[in-house]
Amino acid sequence: MVVEEEFALQDRDFRTLSKLVMDTAGIVLSERKRAFIHGRLSRRLRALGLNNFSQYCKLLETSDGDSELRNFINAVTTNHTSFFRESHHLDHLARVILPELMTANSDTRRIRIWSAGCSSGEEPYSIAMAIHNSGKSLAGWDVKILATDLDTNVIAHAARGIYDAERAEGIPAAMKNRFTTVQDGNVVMNDELCDLITFAHLNLLERWPMSGPFDVIFCRNVVIYFDKPTQTRLFNRYADITKPDGWLIVGHSENLLGITDRFELVGRTIYRKVGP
Repeated sequence: MVVEEEFALQDRDFRTLSKLVMDTAGIVLSERKRAFIHGRLSRRLRALGLNNFSQYCKLLETSDGDSELRNFINAVTTNHTSFFRESHHLDHLARVILPELMTANSDTRRIRIWSAGCSSGEEPYSIAMAIHNSGKSLAGWDVKILATDLDTNVIAHAARGIYDAERAEGIPAAMKNRFTTVQDGNVVMNDELCDLITFAHLNLLERWPMSGPFDVIFCRNVVIYFDKPTQTRLFNRYADITKPDGWLIVGHSENLLGITDRFELVGRTIYRKVGP
């Protein structure tokens, strides 16, 4: 039997799954995502021994499906990322933001950065490398990077700090030599980086356990999956937890035009908070 016929995704089931992922994670699943969702969730049907998507929808809607809900969200979440992606952001962090923060925060000697939607960890490790490679001494400074993601599987992978050689090709050679080691053919992040980063599971639409404030928030290529009202709520929440004049850095295809006026554009997809 052909798998696609066995697990045919009916319109009513696609609508049910789309509403559930929207209500839970704020992610909009358009019709063009149908084949992607079918492929990802067919694996879950096999693992659970279910015969069709209708049974899967019914499971998710019952209290017995609470544990499966996390697997569902993990399955439909896209986690495409790479080391030093959109490297101009990291250059700006090292050359402009970090020196300014070290002046502004000289009394507390404290810097807080949030990598929101960090996926499998390449972004926070890249941020940590950029900070350590900036030429600024961190001696006596309390610098921490919070890295969060909705997908529990990728967070677990990120926390291990182990990547295959192909995934690590985006790291500049000098930084790779300084900040990583090779073990059994894999590239391993060193303690100098790991000590800066705390990984945690977080749904951006739910309550945030941290109070901030943050000096810099990276939220790149995350809100493209949200509708406009959800984007507005999220960016206003970012503003609430960002220090005055703090930075918000978004992805190359994202902007805040018509979404919120609490940040102003100061560079290529680089924003600063307006007002207190």
